[in-house]
Order: sequence, then C-alpha cells, then structure tokens
Amino acid sequence: MTERLVVIGNGMAGARTVEEILARDGDFTVTMFGDEPYGNYNRIMLSNLLAGVETEDGIFLNDLAWYADNGITLHAGTKIERIDRFAKVVYATDGTATPYDKLIIATGSSAWVPPIKGINNPHRGYHQGVFAFRTLDDTRGMIRYARDHERAVVIGGGLLGLEAARGLQNHVSHVTLLHAMGHLMNTQLDEKAGAMLRDSVENKLGIDVIVNAMTSEILGKDRVTGVKLGDGTVIDCDVVVVAAGIRPNTQVAANSDLTVERGIVVDDHMRAEGEEDIYVVGECAQHRGSLYGLVAPLWDQAKVLADHITGRDLTAAYHGSKLSTKLKVAGIDVASMGLKEPETDDDEVIVYNEPRKGVYKQIIIRDGILVGATLVGDNRKAAGLIQAFDRGTPLPDERAELLFDIGGPAGEITPEEMPDDAQVCNCNGVSKGAICGVVSDGCKTVGGVMEKTRAGKGCGTCKPLVQRIVEWAAGGEVEEDPAASWYVPGVPMPKPELMAAIRKYELKSVSSVFMKLVPGGEHDAKSKMGLASLLKMMWADEYVDERDARFINDRVHGNIQRDGTFSVVPQMKGGVTTPAQLRRIAEVAEKHQVPMVKLTGGQRIDLLGIPKEKLPEIWADLDMPSGYAYAKSFRTVKTCVGSDFCRFGVGDSTALGIALEERYQGLEGPGKMKLAVTGCPRNCAEAYVKDLGVVAIDGGKWEIYVGGAAGAHIRKGDLLTTVETAEEVIRLTGRFLQYYRENANWLERTYTFVPRIGVDRIREIVVDDADGIAAALDAAVEEAVQAYKDPWKERAEPATPGQFRTSLPLIVLPQVPVRS
Repeated sequence: MTERLVVIGNGMAGARTVEEILARDGDFTVTMFGDEPYGNYNRIMLSNLLAGVETEDGIFLNDLAWYADNGITLHAGTKIERIDRFAKVVYATDGTATPYDKLIIATGSSAWVPPIKGINNPHRGYHQGVFAFRTLDDTRGMIRYARDHERAVVIGGGLLGLEAARGLQNHVSHVTLLHAMGHLMNTQLDEKAGAMLRDSVENKLGIDVIVNAMTSEILGKDRVTGVKLGDGTVIDCDVVVVAAGIRPNTQVAANSDLTVERGIVVDDHMRAEGEEDIYVVGECAQHRGSLYGLVAPLWDQAKVLADHITGRDLTAAYHGSKLSTKLKVAGIDVASMGLKEPETDDDEVIVYNEPRKGVYKQIIIRDGILVGATLVGDNRKAAGLIQAFDRGTPLPDERAELLFDIGGPAGEITPEEMPDDAQVCNCNGVSKGAICGVVSDGCKTVGGVMEKTRAGKGCGTCKPLVQRIVEWAAGGEVEEDPAASWYVPGVPMPKPELMAAIRKYELKSVSSVFMKLVPGGEHDAKSKMGLASLLKMMWADEYVDERDARFINDRVHGNIQRDGTFSVVPQMKGGVTTPAQLRRIAEVAEKHQVPMVKLTGGQRIDLLGIPKEKLPEIWADLDMPSGYAYAKSFRTVKTCVGSDFCRFGVGDSTALGIALEERYQGLEGPGKMKLAVTGCPRNCAEAYVKDLGVVAIDGGKWEIYVGGAAGAHIRKGDLLTTVETAEEVIRLTGRFLQYYRENANWLERTYTFVPRIGVDRIREIVVDDADGIAAALDAAVEEAVQAYKDPWKERAEPATPGQFRTSLPLIVLPQVPVRS
C-alpha cells in the first residue's frame, strides 16, 4: 500500500534524501514543504554567485519541473509550524493541514546573528545595509545593495565569512573582515595555519583582517555608516555582512514535543528519539551529541534514512562521520581533516611551514594512523591524506612522503589506487564507484557523467579528478561529448554545418530551423536566442523575426534590472554629447521621475528604473537612437579627447570613434562587442582591453588590437596590425567583426575567440587575405550595415500587443502545488 511521505524542508539534505528514496523505488506519495519559494539549490555555490562566477540558473539542483516529473507535490514558500505526532498531521502557517504516514524533518540551519547593538531596525528587520549570508535572497540583496556602495565589513572569519569577503570584492572597493577569535577558520585550523591563511588573504587578496575583534555596535541612523568594536575602534563602512555561524532550525520540533538539545536528537537509523515514523536529516539533526555542517555527512545520513524508511535495509545505521574537507577558501587552497592540534604527548606531529609562499602543512599521527591534517596553500597531497584518514590505512615510514613527492615525479593519487567508496565530489556526495557505474552503463563522456552524477557541479575543484576517473574507467575509450561542439544546445550541429544547412534550405526563421534540423522538430528555449542572432547575421533584412525567439532585452530594447524595471541608454557616439542633448535627457528624467541617472563605463548616460510600459513614451520624449546597452551586439566606441584638445594626442580618436560607431551600430554578434579608440599610447580610453581597440601612434598611424577584456576576465588585446589611415581602420574593423560573427561560438567573446584561433591566423585572413575571403567578409558586413534599422522606430507600432504591456516584478512567487 502506498504510504504518504511528508518532508519538512526543501534544502540540500531534504531534496537529496527524497532522491535517495526515489532511487530505491520507495512506495510513497511525496509532499514537500520549503520556506523558500524555489526549487532546491546548492547553498555552497552562493559564494560563487556573489563573486559573479556563477549564475542563478547554475546553482539550482532541482528546478520546479523535477518535482512534477517525479510526482512530488511541492509547497514552495510554505512553512510548517507544528506537528501533531498522534494524529500524524502537519500544520502550515497558511492554515492547511497535511496528513502523513512517514515524516522527514530536514529544516537545516539559519544564520546566527549576534546580538549587536543597532543591527536590527524595529520596523524592518535588519538595519539598512546589514545582511546575513545564508539564502539566495540574502545573496541577491547583497549584490543589489553593494553595487552602489563602497566599503564593506564582514563579521565572521570562518569559511562563509571568507567567501563573503572575497565575493564582495567584485562589488565594492574595500573589504574588512572581522573575526572574534584569535585566528581565521579556528574550527578547522590551528593557530599557525590560521595565521598563514590571514597573511594570504591580506597580501594576495587585499582584504583587511582584524582578529580578536568583538563587534559592539552598528553605526548609522538611517543606514549603516560604520561598525564599532569593543575596544572603541570605529571602522567606516556602508555594507555589513554577518557570517558568524549557523544554528539548527529546531523550532517546529520543539513546538511538537520532540527531544531537542542543540539539534533534534536522533538514533542511528536517523529517527527522532522515541519516534517510529519521524525521521530527521541534515544540519538540524543531533546524532550521538554531534551536529554536522558539511555536506558529506548529510549525504551519508540521507542514504541510511532512505535504506531504513523504504525497507531496503532495516539494519542500515549511521555511526557518525569523520570530517574532512578540501576546498578553495577565497581562492586559496585549504584542506582539513580530523584533529587540528595534538592531544597527547605521544601524538606524532610533522610540520612544514613556508611563510613566503603562503604554504603550511601539518599532519598528526597516533599509533601509526593519521588522525589529523591541515594544508594551506598547497592541496596536491590532500586526496591521499583524506583516503588515509578515512580508511586508517598504514602510513609510509618516511613521513615526509605524506606531504611531498620524494624521489620521483610529482603526482596525486591515481584513480586506480582509490577505493570505490572514496568520495570524489564533496559538494554533491559522489563517490568514485558512482562515477565508474555511470561509465560502465555506457556513458563515456566527461560532461555526460557530470550531468548524471552531479560530480563537479558544486564548487568545481574536483573536475580534474572526475575527468581522470572517467578516462580510467572508460579504459582509454572516453568519448568526446558531441554536444560540446554544437553551436546551440538544441540543434545537433557545429556552427559551420549549421550555417551550411541554413543556407541550403534557406531557413530564415528560428522555428524553421527547429522544424528542419531537429529530430521531431522539438523547440529548445535555450537555443532560440543564439539562433536568432545567427540568422540575423546570415540573412540581414531577409531574416524572419519571431518575437518569442528574443530575450526580453531584445524584445523591448532595454536592459532588464533585478526588480523588473529597465534601463534606457541613448546613443552618444564616441561618448560625445551636446548641451541640447544633455538638457533633453535631464528634462525627460525629471518628467518621468527616473530613479537613477548614471554615467556608464562606456561614456554614456544610463536612466535606470524604467517600467516596461513607459519605455516607448520615454524614448519618444528623448527622440534619440538607442545606445545598445542590452544586446549581444556592437555596443559602444569609447574615446579619449584625442588631438583636438589633448596635449599628448597624436590622432583624432574622437572623430574615428564616432565614424566606427555610426557605421557598425547595432551589428549582431555571438557576444557583445565593445570598442575604443585612444589618441595616443597613454591609453586613456582603455583601448588595449577592448574587443577591438585602436591606438594612435606617431607618424599618423593607427594600431589595431583585438581580443582584449577588462571585465570578469582581464586580457590585453593582441596587436592585429598597424595601418596608415582611419579608412583602413574602419575597413579592417568591419572585416574582423564579420570574421568573428561567422566563426565564433555562441556567447564566445573575442577574448576567448582570438586566442582559440590565434592572432597570427586571424591576421593572415583579415589583413593579408591569405584565404581569399576578404571581399566576401567586406560584402557581408556591408549587407548587415545596410539592413540596420533603429529599433526604437517601432515604439509607435509595437511588434506584438504585449510588447510594452505592464510586466510583473521579477520576484519569485510561491508556486501552485503540483498534484501527483
């Protein structure tokens, strides 16, 4: 008989436990409740999201469709406040009651916020500018607030605090880290290792660190202006992030008369103490007096719980976990396992310390068994140490071999040497055996294995090891992932074959590409934007525009913001404007009460916070062309003063920049294209770090650089060529951009494209015409130029009835439960 399973908690532990139950074919109808209005996401990746190296889409483990596909009813954004253990019913804050036969509590933990004076506002929760760092909403709030502020203080020098400090560096100019204890990561590291980590954080990352720092007060009446320490020191700041630790969420258990100490007390089967049908898993569970905050123990608990609740193995028992971790803390290698300091006089301790390189290593051995290890700055031996620690294997007589490769080439533990139960991916609890099992089932691509097991989908540090295991398990028959060469994920063709097929069948719309080239004609939403860009590049004014193939930015010609409003950036060619233009922008901003007027990095004026329905009216009042601050296209040409006014200018950069922007405005591409022209090698317009940069040099000549970047990636462009005239610059710019448009992968910026092809090869094609295609490139870019239309001409006649209809704010709302 099918039983009713209710799960309180939709975090990593709760969702993973349900996955384990499904894998054992448990006969349950599953209902889940989660406080947050989302599917299940990886909290470990929030620091990467804050740092800008991961997107929100990339951190979700199970989207809402997964619940529906598995017949799970999810009440997202609904909190359970009480359990009636005798009637077997859970009661939610929305007044609903849900019966159960088996119940799992996976309520996790919450951020612990010390009782600091001024940290809370009685009317709105945290004081303005103060944030905890625990949830997706916390991270969104930090990013949104920090981007307009300059100085941040992070309270807490543990793992989470260090990651928060590192991530905030992408949004503010200065970060100070406060830690109440005497050294960083004091739970995992000893004093010497903590001091070494502090030196690296300060000297390599530029983050100020203050230890023994007791925060006594948050300063500022309306918003944060600083923090005050117990010794009277005041640190000026306008953002405060609290990452001082976590506390188990036990309130629902306490309200329901379950046994609660520090956490919810459980037995070895993960059942709540004294209960037959209530199980507990994750950070809220207290097992044999211990609480666990790392993911590996949570995965072990989930397996035992799933074995027991499904009847697969009623003897399955959890005996606790030996804690080990290997990761990058704010970009610095750290590994820790077991004891951080010796406990007896007989403990054998081996220490290596190299402060200049930021390397510290310590191992602790008792009765010939590794009982503790700490590594900072060098994790190359971490895998072997973790294996020895977990399994209690015999150690070499030459103890230094545990820390260094002696008498042979450097190397890590091989896949062959690893036991099947060795954990490869700590973030998602994937063992070597699980990876090898997927390979033996026929999956021989690294990407495919990662997709099926989630190995490498967490912090990413295990990806090289995953690849080596797949290669070893495949016995040299590892296959290249065919999808890796596809231009877009939903059409099984590399770009050259895709373009050839599009030309052969004269496919001029996105839907026609799917119909002709995809088996079954299945449409893929993730592919539409890339195909639309490609088709516009290939067919110019013959392209058949289908609005659902456009991203929202391209549908309304504005850059969408986090709150669902848009930005308006009128064109200022070469960054040059007039008093009349400035006056008009100011008048429009005042008339429409624009929340923010800001200068962009591309020398334009940005009007921010515009509702979608007001976009046509604002553009009509401005009566100016779009500055293309939203599309995968030719963006702006940044210029310096040039030769007209500058004492150092040797070329008229302003005039050339305007000419380039006038000619190539709105040109579609696989990625955005940012340009600059500078009047001398002093590089005031930052031309060396643009997709294409032009630099004036003595003798009236111009240098053309390609493949530069100064965003999330930093790269000086490669010198393509030096030319005599501005006309040659304009012609070669168009030719290079067209070659990039035709040959780059979707979303591949020039800073990746140029090194991939090689600047020498690009020079042969674009400058020397070694392949005889220069004329064709010139003709193609000319066709695109002639097909240009000002996108804001359609403001009078919207392309679709809903193009500028009022949009809902981009706030994720609770989802309607899916019926099983």
